[in-house]
Amino acid sequence: MPVLPPDLRKALFQLPQKEKDQLLARLVAQDALLTEQLAYRLLEGPQALENRRAALRAQVDDPVRGFHQTPNDLLVILRQLQARLAYHAKVTEDLFGETELSWRLLANVFRHQPGITARLHGPTQPLLQHLTKRTLEALRQTARLHEDYHLELAPTANAVLTALWQSGAAPLAREAGLPRAMAG
Repeated sequence: MPVLPPDLRKALFQLPQKEKDQLLARLVAQDALLTEQLAYRLLEGPQALENRRAALRAQVDDPVRGFHQTPNDLLVILRQLQARLAYHAKVTEDLFGETELSWRLLANVFRHQPGITARLHGPTQPLLQHLTKRTLEALRQTARLHEDYHLELAPTANAVLTALWQSGAAPLAREAGLPRAMAG
């Protein structure tokens, strides 16, 4: 982040309060992420966190069900959903929510799309590589959380790991060094 020269900083702080407020509002409006972070923090508050999680949970549960023309169609949806989860974490600083929903998303793929994930071949390889990388990342995210959360996440994480090892992604999981179960 660029640093203001000391002279400019001093002059900026000597501006009248009304002028500083106008500058601040203009600067905040230029950054969409900062605007949403401030809206969450100042207007919604922490009580809105569960509502945001519930909305994301509905998004995570819906699109992976049903028929997808190609494995690539499913991959596009997964990437979009994962981006929404990461954005949610940036806005709310809800690392547990991002991790929990990531595990849920992976579990939904294996539960609702067994045909697409069963074999590793040309058309499914990018999808299975993505699922393997996302599982590895979810394990890393889980490890960064307080260990009390590990117990809460373990059933879903272990279901995902079991499904991954039983799917066409097993060679990719072996190559990535993924465990067959989450260390407890």
